[in-house]
Amino acid sequence: MPGIRSTRARAALLTVPLLVGALGAAAPAGAAPAAATATPLSCRGQGTDPDAQVRYATETLIHAPLGTVWKLQTDVERWPAWQRAVETAARLGHGPLREGSAFRWTSPAPATPSTPATTLTITSTVRQLHRGFCLRWTGPAVGDGLRIDGVHVWTFTQTEGGVLVRTEETHTGKQVEANVPLATEILAAGLTTWLAELKATAETGA
Repeated sequence: MPGIRSTRARAALLTVPLLVGALGAAAPAGAAPAAATATPLSCRGQGTDPDAQVRYATETLIHAPLGTVWKLQTDVERWPAWQRAVETAARLGHGPLREGSAFRWTSPAPATPSTPATTLTITSTVRQLHRGFCLRWTGPAVGDGLRIDGVHVWTFTQTEGGVLVRTEETHTGKQVEANVPLATEILAAGLTTWLAELKATAETGA
Protein backbone atom coordinates (compact mmCIF):
# COMPACT_ATOMS: atom_id res chain seq x y z
CA MET A 1 0.00 0.00 0.00
CA PRO A 2 1.45 3.41 -0.92
CA GLY A 3 2.87 5.38 1.95
CA ILE A 4 0.53 8.35 1.58
CA ARG A 5 -2.57 6.17 1.72
CA SER A 6 -1.27 4.35 4.78
CA THR A 7 -0.40 7.62 6.52
CA ARG A 8 -3.78 9.07 5.70
CA ALA A 9 -5.65 6.02 6.92
CA ARG A 10 -3.69 5.86 10.18
CA ALA A 11 -4.05 9.57 10.98
CA ALA A 12 -7.73 9.70 10.12
CA LEU A 13 -8.63 6.56 11.99
CA LEU A 14 -6.77 7.53 15.15
CA THR A 15 -9.60 9.71 16.37
CA VAL A 16 -12.66 7.95 14.96
CA PRO A 17 -15.10 7.90 17.88
CA LEU A 18 -16.31 4.45 16.85
CA LEU A 19 -12.89 3.36 18.05
CA VAL A 20 -12.83 5.72 21.02
CA GLY A 21 -9.94 6.50 23.29
CA ALA A 22 -6.27 7.23 23.43
CA LEU A 23 -5.14 4.73 20.86
CA GLY A 24 -1.87 2.92 21.05
CA ALA A 25 -2.13 2.43 24.81
CA ALA A 26 -1.27 -0.98 26.14
CA ALA A 27 -4.19 -3.23 26.99
CA PRO A 28 -5.09 -2.76 30.64
CA ALA A 29 -5.22 -5.55 33.17
CA GLY A 30 -8.53 -7.35 32.96
CA ALA A 31 -9.01 -6.78 29.24
CA ALA A 32 -9.00 -9.82 27.02
CA PRO A 33 -8.12 -10.08 23.31
CA ALA A 34 -10.41 -11.14 20.52
CA ALA A 35 -9.71 -14.82 21.11
CA ALA A 36 -11.49 -14.60 24.46
CA THR A 37 -14.77 -13.86 22.69
CA ALA A 38 -14.46 -16.31 19.80
CA THR A 39 -18.24 -16.80 19.67
CA PRO A 40 -19.77 -13.81 17.84
CA LEU A 41 -21.73 -11.53 20.13
CA SER A 42 -25.40 -10.81 19.56
CA CYS A 43 -28.28 -8.88 21.08
CA ARG A 44 -31.75 -10.28 20.57
CA GLY A 45 -30.38 -12.53 17.84
CA GLN A 46 -28.59 -9.80 15.88
CA GLY A 47 -24.80 -9.40 15.70
CA THR A 48 -22.15 -7.48 13.83
CA ASP A 49 -21.74 -7.41 10.04
CA PRO A 50 -20.81 -10.97 9.00
CA ASP A 51 -19.22 -9.74 5.77
CA ALA A 52 -17.02 -7.03 7.32
CA GLN A 53 -13.27 -7.48 6.90
CA VAL A 54 -12.47 -5.23 9.85
CA ARG A 55 -13.68 -6.65 13.19
CA TYR A 56 -12.53 -7.00 16.76
CA ALA A 57 -13.94 -8.34 20.03
CA THR A 58 -12.71 -8.07 23.58
CA GLU A 59 -13.96 -8.16 27.18
CA THR A 60 -13.21 -7.05 30.71
CA LEU A 61 -14.48 -7.72 34.22
CA ILE A 62 -15.72 -4.61 36.00
CA HIS A 63 -15.95 -4.68 39.79
CA ALA A 64 -19.08 -2.56 40.10
CA PRO A 65 -22.84 -3.09 40.23
CA LEU A 66 -24.58 -3.92 36.96
CA GLY A 67 -26.80 -0.85 37.32
CA THR A 68 -23.75 1.42 37.50
CA VAL A 69 -22.12 -0.07 34.42
CA TRP A 70 -25.33 -0.06 32.40
CA LYS A 71 -26.12 3.56 33.27
CA LEU A 72 -22.65 4.75 32.28
CA GLN A 73 -22.83 2.98 28.94
CA THR A 74 -26.35 4.11 28.06
CA ASP A 75 -26.26 7.68 29.40
CA VAL A 76 -24.90 8.82 26.06
CA GLU A 77 -24.93 12.54 26.77
CA ARG A 78 -22.44 12.03 29.61
CA TRP A 79 -19.89 10.15 27.49
CA PRO A 80 -17.65 13.23 27.12
CA ALA A 81 -17.20 13.26 30.91
CA TRP A 82 -15.35 9.93 30.91
CA GLN A 83 -14.35 9.19 27.30
CA ARG A 84 -11.44 11.32 26.21
CA ALA A 85 -12.08 10.94 22.47
CA VAL A 86 -15.71 12.06 22.60
CA GLU A 87 -16.04 15.83 22.23
CA THR A 88 -19.82 16.12 22.11
CA ALA A 89 -22.72 13.70 22.43
CA ALA A 90 -26.42 14.43 22.11
CA ARG A 91 -29.58 12.35 22.08
CA LEU A 92 -31.85 12.80 19.08
CA GLY A 93 -34.90 12.00 21.18
CA HIS A 94 -36.14 11.81 24.74
CA GLY A 95 -36.58 9.22 27.44
CA PRO A 96 -34.41 6.23 28.29
CA LEU A 97 -32.27 4.70 25.59
CA ARG A 98 -34.36 2.10 23.75
CA GLU A 99 -34.73 0.40 20.38
CA GLY A 100 -35.01 3.11 17.74
CA SER A 101 -33.20 5.74 19.82
CA ALA A 102 -30.62 7.76 17.91
CA PHE A 103 -27.72 9.86 19.11
CA ARG A 104 -25.02 11.97 17.48
CA TRP A 105 -21.46 12.32 18.73
CA THR A 106 -18.31 13.99 17.45
CA SER A 107 -14.55 13.66 17.64
CA PRO A 108 -11.69 15.58 15.99
CA ALA A 109 -9.47 14.13 13.28
CA PRO A 110 -6.07 15.77 12.68
CA ALA A 111 -4.78 17.13 9.40
CA THR A 112 -2.83 14.73 7.19
CA PRO A 113 -0.58 15.29 4.14
CA SER A 114 -3.63 14.86 1.90
CA THR A 115 -6.62 15.93 4.04
CA PRO A 116 -7.39 18.92 6.26
CA ALA A 117 -8.24 18.62 9.91
CA THR A 118 -11.86 17.62 10.28
CA THR A 119 -14.49 16.70 12.81
CA LEU A 120 -15.98 13.26 12.48
CA THR A 121 -19.71 13.07 13.12
CA ILE A 122 -21.30 9.76 14.07
CA THR A 123 -25.03 9.19 14.01
CA SER A 124 -25.84 5.96 15.85
CA THR A 125 -29.19 4.20 16.00
CA VAL A 126 -30.02 1.57 18.59
CA ARG A 127 -31.30 -1.49 16.77
CA GLN A 128 -31.61 -3.97 19.63
CA LEU A 129 -31.64 -3.46 23.39
CA HIS A 130 -32.33 -5.82 26.29
CA ARG A 131 -32.07 -3.70 29.40
CA GLY A 132 -29.21 -4.82 31.63
CA PHE A 133 -28.14 -7.55 29.21
CA CYS A 134 -27.19 -6.27 25.75
CA LEU A 135 -27.12 -3.36 23.34
CA ARG A 136 -26.55 -3.11 19.57
CA TRP A 137 -26.29 0.03 17.45
CA THR A 138 -25.30 0.90 13.91
CA GLY A 139 -24.26 4.09 12.20
CA PRO A 140 -21.78 5.96 10.02
CA ALA A 141 -18.81 8.10 11.04
CA VAL A 142 -18.38 10.86 8.46
CA GLY A 143 -15.70 13.49 7.99
CA ASP A 144 -13.83 15.15 5.12
CA GLY A 145 -12.52 12.31 2.96
CA LEU A 146 -13.59 9.56 5.37
CA ARG A 147 -16.66 7.40 5.95
CA ILE A 148 -16.87 4.31 8.14
CA ASP A 149 -20.03 2.27 8.65
CA GLY A 150 -19.97 0.49 11.99
CA VAL A 151 -21.98 -2.12 13.85
CA HIS A 152 -21.35 -2.38 17.58
CA VAL A 153 -22.63 -5.02 20.02
CA TRP A 154 -22.28 -4.98 23.81
CA THR A 155 -23.25 -7.68 26.33
CA PHE A 156 -23.32 -7.43 30.14
CA THR A 157 -23.22 -10.51 32.36
CA GLN A 158 -23.48 -10.25 36.13
CA THR A 159 -20.95 -12.48 37.88
CA GLU A 160 -19.85 -13.08 41.45
CA GLY A 161 -17.00 -10.59 41.00
CA GLY A 162 -18.94 -7.89 39.19
CA VAL A 163 -19.99 -7.47 35.56
CA LEU A 164 -18.35 -9.16 32.58
CA VAL A 165 -18.61 -6.70 29.70
CA ARG A 166 -18.04 -8.02 26.19
CA THR A 167 -17.94 -5.93 23.04
CA GLU A 168 -17.56 -6.62 19.33
CA GLU A 169 -17.46 -4.13 16.47
CA THR A 170 -17.17 -4.29 12.69
CA HIS A 171 -16.25 -1.56 10.21
CA THR A 172 -16.83 -1.27 6.48
CA GLY A 173 -15.81 1.47 4.07
CA LYS A 174 -13.20 1.96 1.37
CA GLN A 175 -10.77 3.82 3.64
CA VAL A 176 -10.59 1.06 6.29
CA GLU A 177 -10.78 -1.75 3.73
CA ALA A 178 -7.73 -0.30 1.95
CA ASN A 179 -5.59 -1.57 4.86
CA VAL A 180 -7.47 -4.16 6.90
CA PRO A 181 -4.63 -5.11 9.29
CA LEU A 182 -4.02 -1.46 10.21
CA ALA A 183 -7.73 -0.71 10.60
CA THR A 184 -8.16 -3.80 12.77
CA GLU A 185 -5.19 -2.83 14.95
CA ILE A 186 -6.62 0.64 15.51
CA LEU A 187 -10.11 -0.71 16.20
CA ALA A 188 -8.63 -3.11 18.76
CA ALA A 189 -6.82 -0.31 20.56
CA GLY A 190 -9.93 1.83 20.59
CA LEU A 191 -12.18 -0.87 22.04
CA THR A 192 -9.57 -1.71 24.66
CA THR A 193 -9.44 1.92 25.72
CA TRP A 194 -13.22 2.26 25.79
CA LEU A 195 -13.46 -0.73 28.14
CA ALA A 196 -10.61 0.59 30.29
CA GLU A 197 -12.33 3.96 30.70
CA LEU A 198 -15.69 2.33 31.41
CA LYS A 199 -14.06 0.07 34.01
CA ALA A 200 -12.14 2.89 35.71
CA THR A 201 -15.18 5.16 35.86
CA ALA A 202 -17.55 2.47 37.15
CA GLU A 203 -15.12 1.20 39.78
CA THR A 204 -14.42 4.65 41.16
CA GLY A 205 -18.10 5.53 41.23
CA ALA A 206 -17.49 8.66 39.17
